[in-house]
Formats: sequence, structure tokens, C-alpha cells
Amino acid sequence: MPYSPLRVMVAWRPGKTGTEAINYAAWLARTCEVRIRVVTVLSRGWPLTSLARLSDNDSWVAREARRAEQSAKAALKAAGVPKAMVDDEPVVTIESSSEATALTHAAGEFGADMLLLGTQLHSPAGRFRAGSTADALLHYSPIALGLSPRGRRLSKNGVTRVNVSYIDTAQSHTALKRAADLAKRWEVPLRMLAFTPKGATMYPTEDGFGSSEDLMIEWREQALALLDRGLDRAHTRYPDLKIEAEVGSGHGWEDALGAIKWKKGDLLVLGSSTLGPFGRVFIGSSTNQIVRHCPAPTLITPA
Repeated sequence: MPYSPLRVMVAWRPGKTGTEAINYAAWLARTCEVRIRVVTVLSRGWPLTSLARLSDNDSWVAREARRAEQSAKAALKAAGVPKAMVDDEPVVTIESSSEATALTHAAGEFGADMLLLGTQLHSPAGRFRAGSTADALLHYSPIALGLSPRGRRLSKNGVTRVNVSYIDTAQSHTALKRAADLAKRWEVPLRMLAFTPKGATMYPTEDGFGSSEDLMIEWREQALALLDRGLDRAHTRYPDLKIEAEVGSGHGWEDALGAIKWKKGDLLVLGSSTLGPFGRVFIGSSTNQIVRHCPAPTLITPA
């Protein structure tokens, strides 16, 4: 079955984020046919009608646009992105007072399938930390968001396994559909995951509900039952798709995600909450914890 190239837009902030977002795009380019465009938003501190827009500030805008374009092209080349997979307009610079709004508008104009965001420069190694723009987009983006932890080494063979966090809710049904579609398209296995973090994130108190160990065992059994239903749902969609399931357990979210073995070719797909505007990303507390502690690149699907 022929597929159109995946349209990937990268948010580029030279000097404020690392190269993780462009490395993510290059990783996808090693997986399938893609069309990549890089967008930089220059924050405008003056109104359009201001006389300050004349002379010196126009020179600043032009200078910053050239710097962003040069650095983005250098990063694309260093990441090994084939020229054929870079858009005819490879780097776009936009002036706006709102970076999140400008990126959303640019993604819509490009017809992007996903928007890739970089982590903060001072994020811990192997972790993603959202800046103000990423945080805003994680609460209203109309398209899927790709996030990559700092310094993550990605497989030279592209995505080799698609993972999905599944709890048998409407949000995770949407994420499972997207994950299964990607696994089928890329001809890679699908792994369904459930996480059972022990501690305050599970229950308001550990008193009065029996031992925490008993609760952990019970929740794990419930998670396995949910995954079984998800397996049936995925096999109904793609009977020949190779699927496995696993539960990550531990004291808190970091240990629960750390209990899962992650490979360099793993991508984790997450669903967003329906609490936000319909058809947009709105991450809840659980998804936020997974994003913060997952050592693999993530893709958050709109509700």
C-alpha cells in the first residue's frame, strides 16, 4: 500500500534548545519517506505599527533569521537528513509575539502530521523538560507533538518498534489506533504498555486499603486484563500485526518506566485527555509524568 510522505515540522530555537528535535526528524527519515520543514519564531517585542520596527530592529530581524536558517541547515546536515526529504522551503522564520500560536498556524499551513519540539538545554540527560512554549502546546495543539529527551541516542535503522501506553479509555483507544497504524506502515512490532506506579500517584493514602504490596498485585492484574482487551482491539484492526504486552511496575513513575526495557529504536505513543478542546492535545497528570520520565521519544496524539 503506497503512503504519502509523513509531513514533519520541527520547532527550532537556536541557542535555547539542543538538536534533539532535528535528530528526531532524521530518525523518522530513516524510517519512512518524510517531508521536513524547520520553523523558527522570533519573538516580537513591539507592535506592528511601532516606529521601532524601522531601521535597527529590521536589521536585527534579518540577522536573526539568517542565523536561524544557517544553524538549522547545519543541524539537518549533521543529523544526516537526505536533501530529498527536506521541503522546498526548508527553513521558515516567523515574527510573532506568541511562539506557540505561530507554530500552530505554521503547522496548519504546512499540513504537518506532527510537530517536533526540543527539550530545554539544561534538562537532565535522558529526560524531556518542557519550556513555556512546549507547555502551552501540550495543552492545546491541534496536531500530534513529538518530544525527545536530551541526549537520546536513536537507532540508525529508524523506528524499530512502536509502543503505546494503554489503559482502555477513549484516549488510549485513539493512541492505540495511531500506534497500530504506524507499526503497520513501518512494518515493525507493536508493544502495548501499562504502568502501575506504587505510592502517592496510585491512591490518596496507603492506610485503610490493605498492604501496598497487595494493591500493587491487584493493580498489575487489572492492567494485564486491560492490555488483553487492547490486544483484541489491535488484532481486529490488523490481524497479522506482531503485538506484545508488558506492565511496568515500580515505586513512582520513574521506577515504573525504568522497569521497562527500552531500545534505541523505540517510539512511545500517548493519548491526550479529553478535558481539553475537542480534537486537541491536553495532557493529564499521568501523561505528564510519563513524558517527564520516559527515556524514549514520545508522540502525543490529539484527543
